[in-house]
Amino acid sequence: MSRSWERAIAELHALGLAARSSADRGNETGADLRQRTTAAAVHYAAETDYLRSALALLRAHLADGHPPRRLPTARVWPRPIRDLWKDRVLERTGGLWQTVPGAAVVDQMRSAPASPLLDAVIEQAEALQASLHGHRRHPRMYEKYFPERDGGVRDPLGAGGRPAPTVPGFPDPGHPVNRSFAGGTGLRIQPARAEEASRLKDDEFAVHHRALAFGDAVLDLLVEARLDGTRPQAGRLRGAGQWVGREEELVPARAAWPAKLNGFQAVTLAGLGLLVLACAALPLTFGKEADLFSHYTLLFGASGAVALAGTAIVHRTGTRMIQAPGLRAAVPGVAAGLLALAVWQGQGPVADHFFAGPYERYDRELAHGCLAASPYRTDAVQTRVDHGVLLVTPTSQGTTLRLGPAEDGSTHPLRPVDAATRKVLDDFRC
Repeated sequence: MSRSWERAIAELHALGLAARSSADRGNETGADLRQRTTAAAVHYAAETDYLRSALALLRAHLADGHPPRRLPTARVWPRPIRDLWKDRVLERTGGLWQTVPGAAVVDQMRSAPASPLLDAVIEQAEALQASLHGHRRHPRMYEKYFPERDGGVRDPLGAGGRPAPTVPGFPDPGHPVNRSFAGGTGLRIQPARAEEASRLKDDEFAVHHRALAFGDAVLDLLVEARLDGTRPQAGRLRGAGQWVGREEELVPARAAWPAKLNGFQAVTLAGLGLLVLACAALPLTFGKEADLFSHYTLLFGASGAVALAGTAIVHRTGTRMIQAPGLRAAVPGVAAGLLALAVWQGQGPVADHFFAGPYERYDRELAHGCLAASPYRTDAVQTRVDHGVLLVTPTSQGTTLRLGPAEDGSTHPLRPVDAATRKVLDDFRC
């Protein structure tokens, strides 16, 4: 008995228990719509984790290899953006349809030595493929049509009326092009395909039951083949299954913006707005000092992206900052305003330090350093730039230093470009 297989099967068992527990949470959370939708998102994600992990272990078993060190469960997003994670999971059904085993996996199962447990797995995989077929084909059962009116009342079932003409080149009335652009004013199931549509709909809605049944069949197969029929205790639980029964903690309620801000709340909103504006100026300030204004489109795009990101963050987190009563609601705004002032005043000097011109870099790197007590100090030389080379000529007699690269907005240190300059710098131990 392999310890790695025992651990992996125990974790799969835990995922199966979590997926089954999550299936009933929608009814247990009461009438709160937000909690019910959160429970549905956890259910979809836990179910997909179970199906995906069962497939991964099944492939490893059929290839007679080692199980993955970590089952492929999806990660729950960080707390500040979990409501976005929830919306994405609900929109994609947790990625369940993309996880349904394909024909290659079924062919791999059929090529393995036959057994009753493997036959059960194949049967459940084919049932999942039927659900996927129903999911893909069911929308094609609809068509655009012109409803009949009886006394100004439209038939809600679409039993009457005539089909709309199809778009040229797309003869199937259920094609997405016809459903979007055909001239009808109503949408109905094609009368001649009502029975097929009902069957496809039943297959599509059965996917959740079939996903659990497939995972259970794979679990039974692995227990028999890898653990000699001894089912282990549930192992470590990962992914969305950890949040079954903790929906309120997973996606806590977010306070809504008040219909009218009081004075202290307005101060906080103004301070946050100033901070966003100061941050949005950063790409332009640094681009100017780096002599990148020729790429102004990129700089303004970056500035706009910072502004949009800052606005989104303020929209999502600002409601928590203005909940304090009275004067305390203005404290975050005052702090944000002071930080905005510091960012606005500090970005210029910081950008100038990192993207200094050739004269500033000469003063910083040489004239105020190893050449401070030499004829090449700042007040004893004449400097000019010629074709990317900084010429430093002492007012007294001496070798003219040739240093480069002498470019505006460069971050490269000045270096000698000829042997005479190198000798002078070596003499002064630069």
